[in-house]
Amino acid sequence: MYDRGTRRQALALVAQGRSLNSVSKQIGISRAAIRSWQTRLEPLELNRGKPCPKCADTPTAIKDPSAYAYLLGLYLGDGCISATKQGVYSLRIACADAWPGLIDACVEAVHIARPENRISRVKSAGCQYVTCFSKHWPCLFPQHGPGKKHDRKISLEAWQQEIVDACPWEFIRGLIHSDGCRVINWTTRLVRGERKRYEYPRYFFSNKSDDIRKLFSDTLTAVGVEWTTLARGSDPFNISVARRASVALMDAHVGPKY
Repeated sequence: MYDRGTRRQALALVAQGRSLNSVSKQIGISRAAIRSWQTRLEPLELNRGKPCPKCADTPTAIKDPSAYAYLLGLYLGDGCISATKQGVYSLRIACADAWPGLIDACVEAVHIARPENRISRVKSAGCQYVTCFSKHWPCLFPQHGPGKKHDRKISLEAWQQEIVDACPWEFIRGLIHSDGCRVINWTTRLVRGERKRYEYPRYFFSNKSDDIRKLFSDTLTAVGVEWTTLARGSDPFNISVARRASVALMDAHVGPKY
């Protein structure tokens, strides 16, 4: 066991851009130990690791339901929760490098959910994984379970549905930012003997989970957005929003990724 001062010194050197190998040699601690301190779930600061609102001695409401609704959408789309040997959980949300503003919004939402916990941006091919360790992710996202989300039942707890009902657009925006997109379609028409090209925007949401697609479409219906299901082969993986009034609503509250 190493004291807090030693651990803080090692992490401070790494934060300066030093390699694990050089820090290991300087302070005489293995790289594996330093690496574990970077992602450890038991925080160094005494004021971290506070219980979440859902598992406190007296459960309370989520302080920022808007940010939670957005994060819930991100999690259901491109997020996963994994257990570690230490009995804590890692939340990972994949965000494409093409949308740096989306990555920042994801980090902010995770920070609001667990303000005392460290958030990392782990680079991968074409994307970054926004990662945060906490014992309380299953409390905040009871949809967590073994296997892939589309292979198990996904439903919202009553308190989650209340948040989605109160903040539907934030939930829709989180789902679009994870598994959706805004695209420009085009077609041609013959006008007075001349073929002209017309462009029009539409939104798509694609997810293998029937339950998650239903959560998305039900919320669209609740806010007055018309939608249709588009099959990929025999699988109805895609939800489309193409009617002009509905696209205008989506543009006003969601917009393209950024």
